Amino acid sequence: MSALEPRDTDVAHAPDAAAPAARPDATGRDTSADTVLSRAYRSLSVGIVSVVLLIAFEATAVGTAMPVAARELHGLSLYAFAFSGYFTTSLLGMVLAGQWSDRRGPLGALTAGIGAFAAGLLLAGTAASMWVFVLGRAVQGLGGGLVIVALYVVVGRAYPERLRPAIMAAFAAGWVVPSIVGPLASGAVTEHLGWRWVFIGIPVLVVFPLAMALPQIRRRASGPVGESDEGADGGTGGEPPSFDLRRIRLALGISLGAGLLQYAAQDLRWLSLLPGAAGAALLVPAVRGLLPRGTYRAVRGLPSVVLLRGVAAGSFISAESFVPLMLVTQRGLSPTLAGFSLAAGGATWALGSWVQSRPRMASYRERLMTLGMLLVAAAIATAPSVLIHSVPVWIVAVAWGFGCFGMGLVIASTSVLMLRLSAPHEAGANSAALQISDALSNVLLLAAGGAAFAALGGGSAAAHTATVREAATGTHPAAFAAVFLPMAAVALVGAWVTTRLRER
Repeated sequence: MSALEPRDTDVAHAPDAAAPAARPDATGRDTSADTVLSRAYRSLSVGIVSVVLLIAFEATAVGTAMPVAARELHGLSLYAFAFSGYFTTSLLGMVLAGQWSDRRGPLGALTAGIGAFAAGLLLAGTAASMWVFVLGRAVQGLGGGLVIVALYVVVGRAYPERLRPAIMAAFAAGWVVPSIVGPLASGAVTEHLGWRWVFIGIPVLVVFPLAMALPQIRRRASGPVGESDEGADGGTGGEPPSFDLRRIRLALGISLGAGLLQYAAQDLRWLSLLPGAAGAALLVPAVRGLLPRGTYRAVRGLPSVVLLRGVAAGSFISAESFVPLMLVTQRGLSPTLAGFSLAAGGATWALGSWVQSRPRMASYRERLMTLGMLLVAAAIATAPSVLIHSVPVWIVAVAWGFGCFGMGLVIASTSVLMLRLSAPHEAGANSAALQISDALSNVLLLAAGGAAFAALGGGSAAAHTATVREAATGTHPAAFAAVFLPMAAVALVGAWVTTRLRER
């Protein structure tokens, strides 16, 4: 790759440094023509993509069932915590998974994560009170954090570098159908069977992908690096190193700090400065200890890759959260039509991921990522144009399709670059750092956007106690502009960060 191709001096960053599995098979068969669906990888690929598919379906379906669940459990005042509880515990799960995967292999973290994810769904689905429901979402978030990082380590261990862009594109494609079908299916289940079945039904579906993937993961990616690669890490196959308790303490700090900051942003009173200050005091040293040194200075190489992931995900997802509300309250669309305005984005996101996975595009990866961030910034800046009633509402759908295409280029590429720039024994920690940057930026930018929205007359978390239309009565258009325009500026910063991905 012209801008990112490792040089002879980059020994630790050689193309297959993180891919000990890229060896001829036992029969001596040439594996250079293998794809992710070749016989050697088919079961593993189908299994792990199916896990992503189910997680995607749950993520897109929960939003539809959540208002009904909160109302029936008499917990509308705790509505926001059902979302923040998931994100804050997922931060802890990501760090634990990175530690676990680097020291014992990803198999244990993956199975434990899926178990916790399923247990959280069952707990939420059978909850008799809103606090139990929130607890279920927190358990689910812990499992989700474990799973996503473990899957990245599996990709780094089990696939050669030339196949990683394709499997990352498959992960993105796994979100297409759920993004379109999920809300409709969840709405139908909620209406005819009840909201609880949206949560209870998913754990049963996890059995099939696990049965396919776990034997392959055990064979290709289990155990510490030195054990699974016959000493590639210099290991002797002895007792695996113990967990880094300092990083686990930092993980607890980042989870608790993020939760306190989110709580403070939802309650705009002077007293909220206390939990906000406590959250910042916990968060800042934890972030400095868990992310690569120089991340927030955009140091070239891995730190900038990790920073870009957070900037891209945080700006785009934070803006996207306000699109349906803007269309409902300012242009009079029904919630279903407002949701469908974003449906095409799942397909264009997958298309962007597919484009970056093409071998002929490998030498243009850095330029593709710059293009992707410019498309994201343009989409976010275009969205509030519908606040002018002469602008047709379909402009949002078109703009968001281009923005999702840009996200597909960027998100998949950051995953590919992170694995390339990681030594085998660092893949878990760096995968965790990438996901922490993603999730933490979502939490912080959503909190900042929500605070700006509330301050300019857009309402606060208490608005969830009414229907969407009732909650936004009197919402000033400037409240939406105060969300979208700063997020577009953040995305432009991301375009600059893409010029820092190459190591000198």
